[in-house]
Amino acid sequence: MYIIALMAEKKEKNWYISLMAPNQKGAGFAWLDPTRLYANAQALQDCIADLLEPFDASEIDLVAGIDSVGFILGTGIAIKLNKPMLAIRKKGGLCVKTFGEKYVDYQKTPKELEIRQDAFPEGTKVLIVDQWIETGGTMQAAVNLVERLKGKVAGMAAIAIESNKHEKAKELTMKYKCSHVIPSHLQSQIDNQYLESFKVFEDGKAGYAYNP
Repeated sequence: MYIIALMAEKKEKNWYISLMAPNQKGAGFAWLDPTRLYANAQALQDCIADLLEPFDASEIDLVAGIDSVGFILGTGIAIKLNKPMLAIRKKGGLCVKTFGEKYVDYQKTPKELEIRQDAFPEGTKVLIVDQWIETGGTMQAAVNLVERLKGKVAGMAAIAIESNKHEKAKELTMKYKCSHVIPSHLQSQIDNQYLESFKVFEDGKAGYAYNP
C-alpha cells in the first residue's frame, strides 16, 4: 500500500511548467513569470534535475549565472553539482576590475554585462545559466565574456529557449550544448509566447505561489 501511495504521488515530467504565470502588468514586462515556479520547493528541485540531464558533472568546472534571475537557477545547479558559482553581473554591479560586453536585450534595450577579470583560470569549463533565452543577445554576451577569459563554454541552461524567431538564439543552440525543460509538444506555445496553462490565472484559480 505504501509503494502504491508513492507511485500515486509521483508527478509527470515537466509538471512544474504550469506553475509559471502570465504577464499581468502589460507592455514593458516579460510575457511570463517563471519565479512562481521557484516558490515551490519540489518544482525548483525537479526543474534543476531536468536541466542537468544532458550534462555530466565532469564536463563542468564552474557554473555562471546571469544577472539577475539566472542567479537562482545557477546557484541551485552549482549546489546540486557541488561546483562553484560565478555571478555575471549587469554593468555597475561589481566593485572590482571587470571586462564588459555590450548587447541588446529582448526589449531591444542596449545593456552591458560584466565579469570580474580574475574569474577563473584559462581552460575552465563553464556552464552558463539564465532564466530564459529569447533573442539570444544576453546569452551571447555572457558567452563572449567567458571566452574572452579563455574559458570553455561547457554549455548553457535555461528554463526555455525560443526557437522560431531569432537567428542568434539558433546559432547558440547549434554551436553549444544546450539544456531546457520545455517538452516538444509545448515548444510551439513557448515560441508563440502563450501557454494554455495560463487559463487558470485568467479564471482566477491559480492559487498561491507558495503552496506548502
